[in-house]
Amino acid sequence: MNQQLLTDETAAKLKRFQLLAKTTVEGFLVGLHKSPYHGFSVEFSDHREYNIGDPIKNIDWKIVAKTDRYYVKRFEEETNLRCYILLDHSRSMFYGSGENTKIDYACRLAASLSWLMIGQKDAAGLITFNNEITKLLPPKAYRGYLPQIFRILAELEPKDSTNLLENLHKIADTIRKRSLIILISDLLDEPENIMDGLKHFKSHHHEVLVFHITDIQEDNFKFHGETEFIDSETQEKITVNPWQIRPDYLLNYQEHIQKLKAGCHQYQIEYNPVSTATPIEDLLLKYLLMRRKG
Repeated sequence: MNQQLLTDETAAKLKRFQLLAKTTVEGFLVGLHKSPYHGFSVEFSDHREYNIGDPIKNIDWKIVAKTDRYYVKRFEEETNLRCYILLDHSRSMFYGSGENTKIDYACRLAASLSWLMIGQKDAAGLITFNNEITKLLPPKAYRGYLPQIFRILAELEPKDSTNLLENLHKIADTIRKRSLIILISDLLDEPENIMDGLKHFKSHHHEVLVFHITDIQEDNFKFHGETEFIDSETQEKITVNPWQIRPDYLLNYQEHIQKLKAGCHQYQIEYNPVSTATPIEDLLLKYLLMRRKG
């Protein structure tokens, strides 16, 4: 994938979006109040520059000795939010009927969300998966962490089918502290399996947000003439006239969407169907405004 993940224009717009995010009382995207135990955690997270008024006891004197600059130790509870971005890079995510594939869009979305959250001192991490978990970066809240996230996004390759149910259960079992879980996937699995995995996160009191990435042809199925369709994950082929199967396809497709919507609504999971034709900047601004009003 050689597309630039974060253009200068996008970065400039995201800075403006960050101002909107800062107005939300409980942090970006979800309402997780700052911990009432602020400053009492013994779990070290990272450093930040010393500001007038910070407790002197939190200054890291080893850093001072090495750099002659003052930094204080920051602890996990000092972040507004701890977020895990779960990104599906199974073979179906690499489909695209236009300039952008679903994985291109998903990676830019993940990069943008990471940039926003870390920019406002929230902790962002990344977990990638296909039929198995392929990478796991735990959440951190310092700017120097972004290149690690972006590098993984840039190096993702198509492989195998999606095993959403097993992977979601495995990931849920590894995340102990209450967090925001953002799933970015084309959700090509049985809705019952998807919801079973997502419920596991809710049972651990995590907030869950789903971005369901689709291609415009998946949404509309406006192919012309006899067309060969190849299952990107099984490589099974079928040649048909699209107009003959379009009504049944759209009926099944909408049924799939409705089951996901209903399941997410039932378990208080935020479900967002997103076409790759939607500018990411518009998506983020619309969502931030919606959260601000909420």
